[in-house]
Amino acid sequence: MEVAARQEKVRNKIASKKFTLYVACASILMMFAAFTSAYVVRQAAGNWLEFKLPAIFWYNTAVIVVSSIVLQLSFYNFKRGNTLIYRSLLSLTFLLGVLFVVLQYQGWLALESIGVELTGNPSGSFIYVISGVHAAHVLGGLAALSVAMIHAFALKHKVTPARKLRFDLTLTYWHFVGFLWIYLIVFFTLQG
Repeated sequence: MEVAARQEKVRNKIASKKFTLYVACASILMMFAAFTSAYVVRQAAGNWLEFKLPAIFWYNTAVIVVSSIVLQLSFYNFKRGNTLIYRSLLSLTFLLGVLFVVLQYQGWLALESIGVELTGNPSGSFIYVISGVHAAHVLGGLAALSVAMIHAFALKHKVTPARKLRFDLTLTYWHFVGFLWIYLIVFFTLQG
């Protein structure tokens, strides 16, 4: 009887952490929905500079998609006990996340080079702000990946419910920021 009660407590704890992450992701999604809605409304008001998004933003998209796939493979290898592959892929995901942020900055420089400045026309300001807020969320994901890497390298590889949950939460958030970027790049492309 005591074992069943303990298992139920663990299930409830897992469910509550996942629920909390889902609520946070839903809140972030609503914020970006508000940003993109404001973009559409402001675009309709006139005084809107039309420009093509620099290609580097598409390279960024490829980087975040690949990073999501690599992290999924890392999680798979974590669960299978393939320590070297799991750690290597986790580290590669972190590096790809850093590359995403660097390319995001390069994208802002590319915008500036074509005359689209942060404080210029509202169309450019929206791109900077929305992509900047997204980059901040990627930095949050990099913080979570840093904790995952500390666990990966400092602790003996052992698949426990707690470690599996931590990795799963990190994975879910990373997929979410990747999905969010895909939504944003498609939105910017269709609106441009």
